[in-house]
Amino acid sequence: MPRSRLIAALTWPALSLPLYSAAVAQAIVVGAKDFTEQLLVSEMTTQLLRASGFSIHKGTGFTASGVRSLQESGIIDLYWEYTGTALATLKVTEKLAPGEAYERIKALDAQRGLVWLAPSKVNNTYALAMRRSDAQAKGIATISELATRIRAGAALRLGCPLLFPTRADGLNPLQKAYGFEFGPGYVVAMDPAAVYTELRLKGIDVGVIFATDGRVSDSDLTILRDDRGFFPSYLLTPVVRHNTLEQYPKIKPILEKLSAELDKDTMTALNANVALHGRNLEEVATEFLRQRALFREP
Repeated sequence: MPRSRLIAALTWPALSLPLYSAAVAQAIVVGAKDFTEQLLVSEMTTQLLRASGFSIHKGTGFTASGVRSLQESGIIDLYWEYTGTALATLKVTEKLAPGEAYERIKALDAQRGLVWLAPSKVNNTYALAMRRSDAQAKGIATISELATRIRAGAALRLGCPLLFPTRADGLNPLQKAYGFEFGPGYVVAMDPAAVYTELRLKGIDVGVIFATDGRVSDSDLTILRDDRGFFPSYLLTPVVRHNTLEQYPKIKPILEKLSAELDKDTMTALNANVALHGRNLEEVATEFLRQRALFREP
């Protein structure tokens, strides 16, 4: 099926693509998953490419597997992915350093016609968090200390994102690596935003969060040190279809300049502006691009 007909046939509810497929077929389609960080980088990408004269259509609200599937199918041209997520999708469980993880997924995806450009310094890995007062009272600063407490009989309740219990880099491998197990009924999967609410309301004792989530700084949490280095790196990286890059080679330096400006602290602050302070996402993206002298008005 031609790309234009595929796009016209899409019924994904959150996909913000116009219905006139002929125009879409001539545009670069930027995808994103449905959380603040992804929406921010897709908005920055869209603004930068439009300012450089490219026709852009943006699709947002996808799951991790959904956006990748659409890219492999040729419907989405580019989106920002995390090295750890992509490797988990491809069932790669080998322990790899950040640079090794990037090179491995870059090589694997090259066989699928996907090009990983230069990665950012944003490592949005998983982390375990506790209320600061509880962690101090229980003497828990590392995941090993948490494991010791649970092995000794502490009945601690874990809240985690919906997919965490079944991920190849998720709950079961984590428990195996640290030699402990949350008790039956003591693991609750939920929306990532609900983890912060439940920690605040004391509905859970430990929460699985993302390292660059802007809500961390406003939640009085202690991030437990991953002292055995279990969690893989999740370097945020622009990924582009090879055919798209051949057709539009000038997008590569534009995306890599943006990638070079993004690190953990920067991304956390940008996320906080939207998720915590309620600022308009498009305005936050524009302001950042101008501050870093990336944005060129058409």
